[in-house]
Order: sequence, then structure tokens, then C-alpha cells
Amino acid sequence: MKISTRFAALGAAALLTLAACGDAGSENEAADNDYEVVDSPKFDDGTRMAEIAEAGKVKIGVKFDQPGIGFKAAGSDEPTGFDPEMGKIIAGQLGIEPKDIEWVETISDNREPFLQNGTVDFVIASYSITDERRQVVGQAGPYYLTGQQLLVAADSDITGPEDLKGQKVCSVTGSTPIKTIEEKYDVTPAGFDTYSECVEQLKNGSVDAVTTDGSILLGYAAQDPDALKVVGEPFSEERYGIGYSKDSPELCTFLNDTLTKAFEDGAWEDAFDATLGKSGNEVPEAPKLDACA
Repeated sequence: MKISTRFAALGAAALLTLAACGDAGSENEAADNDYEVVDSPKFDDGTRMAEIAEAGKVKIGVKFDQPGIGFKAAGSDEPTGFDPEMGKIIAGQLGIEPKDIEWVETISDNREPFLQNGTVDFVIASYSITDERRQVVGQAGPYYLTGQQLLVAADSDITGPEDLKGQKVCSVTGSTPIKTIEEKYDVTPAGFDTYSECVEQLKNGSVDAVTTDGSILLGYAAQDPDALKVVGEPFSEERYGIGYSKDSPELCTFLNDTLTKAFEDGAWEDAFDATLGKSGNEVPEAPKLDACA
């Protein structure tokens, strides 16, 4: 049975905070899903899909510090999480095995530059779709919906964004959440390169809260439930998309077709179950894709 509420994906992830520390640690384990790898896929000559397929390898930018979304543990060979699983699905439709994916750590502030200068072929890194971003890069999707929330110390009196006046709030430089918190609430923003840095700032008392998508914050809270908690209802809607270079607009149709297939054949559901759904939650309803320009 599918869940159809606006923030179904966030609700499905919410039980991660109730999971034992051992469950949170399981995010370090690679999923064992066996996604389709197309044998000798056919693409029109000159398209970026044809070039990648012929090369037999693909570079995908993901986060390395977001449990459940994109996380690379010390000593691990590859990142784990929902975003890397989506990367494997896309690579498979290009005829590329998971072992031939080069995972590139991508932080919020370098997602557009990485796509513009060819450092990566795709960015799948909790990458919220915005009109501003679509001016400089392509974004296909969305493939996942979540909402912005707050992570605070377990003994904090903050219960939601209405309590943030005059507080110091941390988020990632160049991210949608830090822009939202600056524009909508009377806070002192603190920008860092990664959310893991923000969490450390919270733990040592340098900031009063961390803000980003609830799905990301819940992963951190699940890792240290005695010290951290997620509070308040979502106060934004974040629509995760797959980034690609605007120099290759044909990728939009390919990516949307790949997502549609994954929604319909169960691959997307398998990816969710293996990562954000590990606590036994039902998979959310697949989001409606934006049309390609």
C-alpha cells in the first residue's frame, strides 16, 4: 500500500530516529540490490548518453556525509544511501555496471561547478530543484520529496522555526536551506562546507540548531539519539533532482524515462527500502516528474 501525503517520503524516514544505534550503523553497509544493466544500449549518435555508454564508465557526484542519503564510511570502497542507489539505476540504463561508476564526493557549494566543468556526468546529492539552479544546469526529476526541519541538542528548548529568533543556525554554504532560513527567520546564519561540520558545531555548543532537509537530519539524529533530536514540522518542500550539464539537454528525457521505468518496475522502491526504508517503513508514492523543457 502506497503512502500519498505531501511529505510521505519524510514521514517514512522519520522512524529512523527511533531506530537503535545499530540500525543507524547499518547505513554503512552497501545495498545488495541487483538493478538492471542494459546489454549494449542504443542511443542516437552524438548524444551524451551514447558517449557515456561507449566509454563504459560514468562519474557521479554524491554526498559522503549524509547517512541514509549519501554516506561513505572510513575504509569503505563506495558510498551508501538512497542517492548512490539511484546512481546505480541510472548507470545500468547506460549499460554500466556498479563497479564502473566513479563516485565523486560533492558538497553543496560545488554541485553546479562540477556539472559545468565536466568533473562529473551527474549530480545526485540531495540536490533540490530550483528555478535559479535550472538557469545554469539541468535538473531532472524530482525523484524524492522531503522538507526542511531543525536538528537541535536533546535538551534544547527549540521546538520549531518560531523559536529561532536571535539564534545561531548552521547549514551548508550554497544550499537551499541556508537561503530559506536567512530569508524567512531572524537568525544568525553560520555556513559550513558540509552538514557533518554543522553537526559538530551543534554538539560543541557553537550553534543552536542545524537546518536542512528532514531526511538528512533524521540520519544524524539516529546516529546519536541521546545527544540530538529533530524538532518541528517541515517548513519547506524540497524536491530532489538529478543534475546534468545544460550542454546536453537530451539527458533530461533519458533521465525522466529512466526514473519512470524505475517507478514502474520496482527499482526505485527497492532503492528506498534498502536505505531510508530500513526501519520497515512503506515506500512513499513516487513523485510526479517535471516535464523536460
